[in-house]
Amino acid sequence: MDAEQIPQLIAEIALADPRVKRDDPLERRAQIVMWAGILADVPYTYALTAAQRHYARSTWPILPADIATQWAATVRDRMQRDVDPAPPVDPDNESAYRHALAAHRRAVATGQQAPVDHKMLTSGPAAEEVEKRLKSLGQYIPRIVDDVLAEYRPQRAARIASIRAGKPDALAVACPVETCRAVAKTPCTRPGKGGRRYTLGNPHPSRLDAATEAAA
Repeated sequence: MDAEQIPQLIAEIALADPRVKRDDPLERRAQIVMWAGILADVPYTYALTAAQRHYARSTWPILPADIATQWAATVRDRMQRDVDPAPPVDPDNESAYRHALAAHRRAVATGQQAPVDHKMLTSGPAAEEVEKRLKSLGQYIPRIVDDVLAEYRPQRAARIASIRAGKPDALAVACPVETCRAVAKTPCTRPGKGGRRYTLGNPHPSRLDAATEAAA
């Protein structure tokens, strides 16, 4: 905020609280100098809004520190939510890169630009293209990798082979067997001694039936 704006700010605040305004010319000049130094980084409109919030909940005269404290908290919140994305300039041009980075941070801090959060970075045309490519793979692990690992994971390999053969995936649904009740994507189990449970190599037949019905 410019020092020239301080008298107007104090005059507007005085409409709600006359105690803020100084009558003595020397005191008024000193007040302006003091407020200008404390609120140098605070935008005028934010300072006025902060004063309104103050008097909405308090009858005490506002101090410039009350406004500066609110502004610091606002800036801190904005910067914490911003992921500081790489500027759209050549990173080899160090001067331009630093300038663009500083400009982004300054714009976010002053409220001229909204913080760029993680959700924003994972949305838009680029994210849609990535999603499309992942879907084209058919699964998270490429098929060639599954084939290489098949001998080390015989149960999973058998399940994948069954799915590729067009058979329903039993693990896609929860097991209906009362003594099992395995949730989707987890293998079937059976109760053992001492409260222990044992994992089965194959799903219960009724679970396969349930998967068949779900697929139909």
